[in-house]
Amino acid sequence: MAELTSPESESLDSKPLLENSSAEWAKRDAAAVWHGFTQMSTYEDNSPLIVESGEGRWLIDVDGRRYFDAISSLWVTTLGHRVPELDEALTQQLGKIAHSTMLGNGNRVVVEFTEALVQRVPVDSAHVLYAADGAAAVEQAIKIAFQFWTNQGVTERRRYLAFGGAYHGDTLGSLSIGDGGFGTDQFDPLRFPVLRAPGFDDPQCIDSAIAMIEAHRHELAAVVVEPLIQGAAGMAMRSPEEFTKLGAACRVNDVLLICDEVAVGFGRTGTLFASEQCGLRPDLMVLGKGITGGYLPMAATVASETVFDAFLGADLGPKTLYHGHSYGGNALAAAVALRHLQLLEEQDVLANVVARGTQLQASLKSRVGGLLGVKEIRSLGLMAGIELAPPAEGMRWGRRVSAACVARGVLIRPLGDVIVIVPPLTTTESEIELIVDTVAAAIAEVTDEARLLEVIE
Repeated sequence: MAELTSPESESLDSKPLLENSSAEWAKRDAAAVWHGFTQMSTYEDNSPLIVESGEGRWLIDVDGRRYFDAISSLWVTTLGHRVPELDEALTQQLGKIAHSTMLGNGNRVVVEFTEALVQRVPVDSAHVLYAADGAAAVEQAIKIAFQFWTNQGVTERRRYLAFGGAYHGDTLGSLSIGDGGFGTDQFDPLRFPVLRAPGFDDPQCIDSAIAMIEAHRHELAAVVVEPLIQGAAGMAMRSPEEFTKLGAACRVNDVLLICDEVAVGFGRTGTLFASEQCGLRPDLMVLGKGITGGYLPMAATVASETVFDAFLGADLGPKTLYHGHSYGGNALAAAVALRHLQLLEEQDVLANVVARGTQLQASLKSRVGGLLGVKEIRSLGLMAGIELAPPAEGMRWGRRVSAACVARGVLIRPLGDVIVIVPPLTTTESEIELIVDTVAAAIAEVTDEARLLEVIE
């Protein structure tokens, strides 16, 4: 792949792009932009990557340096950056219309994408409500689950069961369903209580959840779960068979099942949706991140026909779902999402995920698993977490190892002391080896420094 240099460009104040300008761009960034999940007082100190452009699975910064995008730009990029077919779909739609409201009206390309999507989701006779991000789609799902029951005159089903370690987004409803962390505990006074089953790190978590469903069936509106993998918990995983049992318990006890596939959907685990591996047909499914291949903000709440039918009634009547977003069902996003869904099949992308996922798992086990400071490796498809075990608190090994990876040209973002690897679905065999080589070298560098400090002390 040919090296790219940063193209000539001008900023908003017409200053020319300077050579070796990362520090200057970071300063201008910090002066105006507020970055999520980031302490802005130390933003510049952490040498942030300021992206100028992308090519395939690589990012190019304002100085022309190249970085392999091993986190898929926070798990959203599937086929890579500047995919010609997706670029074309976007520009073609621009020649028609960029956006029109979906509140009481429709848009042709949104209809076409939805028709294609409902044929592929494991949801019975699906209907789709759109949003702009995963947290908002989770919010929609929990509101729909509550109103599903009240529309039928059932008022006591107003509780939710969720799992320890869960993360479902950062709106207030999704924060309530999630299990805190990431500095969100300060919002506890605003969160509503839920029934909390153990996290995926507990081998009995699914059995415990089933017992809770049986004990609280008459007050539960829904169970909310991330099938197979809790990504934000550091890639905590359970087997497909356990989720099969969970789904059966929901059916038997007449409790709605909400599957949050924002992170695991669209091929990340080796099937288009993780629920397929578990034999689940959820009542509500939440989609996001990879839905547009990482091009545009879009998310969706998919409802089964049973759920959808509970909202049918008189025009403007009380059964109506009084909920919707201004940009929900954006036409540009739908056009790209439709072409993306087609490309996943045309290019047999899932076969590559399975092959490269197997390679990643084996390579991590053989070349990283035995390194000093590595506690455990968890992986499925192209989602992997390397849990580190620093000898003392506050050593920030996750941050330091990730920084060492970036210095070597591989972009990694940790979750605490878990090194997270979520590369694009089209990652090649040689690129998997690059990732593993880089991570192994970075871990060795950080742990060698720790040993040296012990000797000096």
